[in-house]
Amino acid sequence: MAETPALLEKLLRAAAPSGHEGPAAAVWREGAAFSSLSTDGLGSSIARIGEGAPLLAVVGHIDEIGLVVTHIDEKGFLWFSAIGGWDPQVLVGQRLAVRGPDGIVPGVVGRKPVHLLDPDQRKKAVELKGLHIDIGAADRDEAAALVRVGDPVTVAAEPAPLAGERLASRAMDNRLGAYVALEALRRCHERGSLSGSFAAVAAVQEEIGLYGARTSAFELRPDLAVAIDVTHATDVPGVDEKQLGSHPLGSGPAIGRGSTLSPKVFELLVEAAEEAGIEHTIGASGRSTSTDADAIQISRSGIPTGLVSIPLRYMHSPVELVDLGDVEAAVALITAFAARLEAGVDLRR
Repeated sequence: MAETPALLEKLLRAAAPSGHEGPAAAVWREGAAFSSLSTDGLGSSIARIGEGAPLLAVVGHIDEIGLVVTHIDEKGFLWFSAIGGWDPQVLVGQRLAVRGPDGIVPGVVGRKPVHLLDPDQRKKAVELKGLHIDIGAADRDEAAALVRVGDPVTVAAEPAPLAGERLASRAMDNRLGAYVALEALRRCHERGSLSGSFAAVAAVQEEIGLYGARTSAFELRPDLAVAIDVTHATDVPGVDEKQLGSHPLGSGPAIGRGSTLSPKVFELLVEAAEEAGIEHTIGASGRSTSTDADAIQISRSGIPTGLVSIPLRYMHSPVELVDLGDVEAAVALITAFAARLEAGVDLRR
């Protein structure tokens, strides 16, 4: 089993759904101590090195999907809604961490036992409204002393090393991107390999609307940008490569090519990968990419933007699974790409 990079391990253990990214942002900012560090009004973190042109922004969102407490009933059960996109089936029976006013409160997702379900109910997919959170409280007063309406909730699923270089955890989407952006920045800083400047961004609120990338791109006004996110690994049962392309675990990062992505940035990324001998695939998109790249590329008067995605199994679940070799390859690609940029690079379409 491969050893997980220390920074990535810390980022994955921080519970930080959209709008509540503070714990993960604190870890990221601590890791960015070597750089010029700032934040924007939404809480996105920006770590920058260099002063020259062009200015490259590499953006990975640091939020994750989660839940939010909406009601505490008279028996002390918590009711909730989603932060980001959930398949309710994966929540059944999960252990949870509620971030209460005095710290983490453990709980579990409850549902009527299968023995008590009517035959018709057994055939139906569970809905969020049919689930509740049980923190063990005897009544509303006991529960309200521990949690409040509006408290964020995450699944308690810490990183679990698997065979080879595989790692499973919640929040891979997209602590991976935030990690890659910062680690590439650190390597460029240590090597002194830039002729321009480089800003790594840990963007907030991607899962609920790409909001952090929008404000950070407006503030930075980079000459070009690359969003780092995850893509569906295509080597699992039921996934059709004819629709999604071929991006198995171990094939390296997927470089995005599509309608909303800069052709020039795409070519520069491919050239950097080929020159450095970095294995990679190409991911195609006909419309939007559903990543921060969509918000960045229309900031101000337009920013030439690329996309690099890491293959991931079981996206938006507590057992998201990645090959750490692909993560390292993404870091190497961004490091090589940044080092090749020169003043006056032509990014016009």
